[in-house]
Amino acid sequence: MPVPARTVQCKYRRAFERLTRIGLTLLPGLWEMHAHYAQIEWGPAYLASGVTTARDCGNEFEFITAVRDEIAQRAGLGPRLLLAGLIDGAGPDSFGVNSATAPEEGRALVNRYKNAGFSQIKIYNLIQPDVLRAITAEAHRLGMTVTGHIPNGMTAYDGVNDGMDQINHIGYAAAVMRAPAPDARFDPASPEAQKAIEFYKEHHTVIDPTVSWGELLGHPTDQPITSFEPGFARLPYQLSSLIGQSGLAPAEGARSRERLDESLHEVKALYDAGIPIVPGTDKGVPGFSLHRELELYVQAGLTPMEAIQTATIVSARVIGLDKESGTVEAGKRADLILVEGNPLADFSALRKVTRVVTDGRVYDTAPLWKVAGFKP
Repeated sequence: MPVPARTVQCKYRRAFERLTRIGLTLLPGLWEMHAHYAQIEWGPAYLASGVTTARDCGNEFEFITAVRDEIAQRAGLGPRLLLAGLIDGAGPDSFGVNSATAPEEGRALVNRYKNAGFSQIKIYNLIQPDVLRAITAEAHRLGMTVTGHIPNGMTAYDGVNDGMDQINHIGYAAAVMRAPAPDARFDPASPEAQKAIEFYKEHHTVIDPTVSWGELLGHPTDQPITSFEPGFARLPYQLSSLIGQSGLAPAEGARSRERLDESLHEVKALYDAGIPIVPGTDKGVPGFSLHRELELYVQAGLTPMEAIQTATIVSARVIGLDKESGTVEAGKRADLILVEGNPLADFSALRKVTRVVTDGRVYDTAPLWKVAGFKP
């Protein structure tokens, strides 16, 4: 005999109340929307930080498809991977090995990615306008979406008009939101900002800001990374030695902080206008940088709930998987995290993930960190 919905809801409510009484909070698994999954050890680290779905925005084809399939077949440990296949133009500065200099080459690469199970195409800097139009048209024909950088010589208006559905990095999206003057500052009430916001709304453009990546690259080198990203202290040497080289000369620190503050104002203006914001970290600290990205959204003025939603239901909706993921509901995929404390009251609690459920499998996080080589 089916259990009445009212009874199910009561069971969930009682379970939530029990968790709350012992100081724990249950949330949907987090989505990392701009990853570059560089090595297999990152899988356990992502899970330990609460990431149960990650969009990889450009990687070595053979490596990332093999890792994705191992995880999907439960032969590997990591979040569900959704792949965006990178395409760049040709030249000495071309990124990666998949380049297209003519429309037919772009279409062929889109088909290769589609046949390998990729869900998106990632555009890079050297793509020419006619090739971009061919890529986006073919991707849309095949049911894929297109994200990426705005190519050199183009504006966000050009990229979106030529078929881009999403934009990686706030800088590309915000360039058209400022007055066309050297060192122009962002003013959300300016004609340029209002025009861009209305354009993004009309085209349903999704923005992936990666402000935590900008903070990491732009921090003054006399400021310890642990002062804004405490997870850095737990990295294995191979990662800490690499990431520790980031930053700018101390003399540039004040202006760098101003740029970060402007980016946060831009994120808030876009969010308030209803533009979908999804959190990503690029090549930051695996797992931890997603927490930092969300902390920066709260600094920008989003509520803790709004920030968490960008990494759960909003991301799931953008990818078209909100019917199966993004919220804690009966019948959805069992991607869940348990944290110490309540992140709605103290947002730092989001960093205290104690257990993670990925596709129905439950893990304590301490052994996952150990497997990934992170310090306790």
